[in-house]
Amino acid sequence: MKKLFIGNLPADTSEQELEDLFSEFGKVRGSKLVTDVFSGQCKGFGFIEMEGHEARAAITGLNGKDFKGKSIKVNFETPKAGGRRGRR
Repeated sequence: MKKLFIGNLPADTSEQELEDLFSEFGKVRGSKLVTDVFSGQCKGFGFIEMEGHEARAAITGLNGKDFKGKSIKVNFETPKAGGRRGRR
């Protein structure tokens, strides 16, 4: 299972629209659209989980493509350096 980062999403994007877009490349195993706590609008990015070969196909097919008037960025998620994991 691979986790993809999707950036430069329009504020009116819904989780269902994101899943529909990526389902063209395979089965979406999970999705998370990052939204503003108060407005509920998309903060411009989200995550999708897919199988490896399907994830690679989605990156090839969607990275830099137009989605609702914006050029989206799609790549494998890279964990943040210096995160809280392991701290006590």
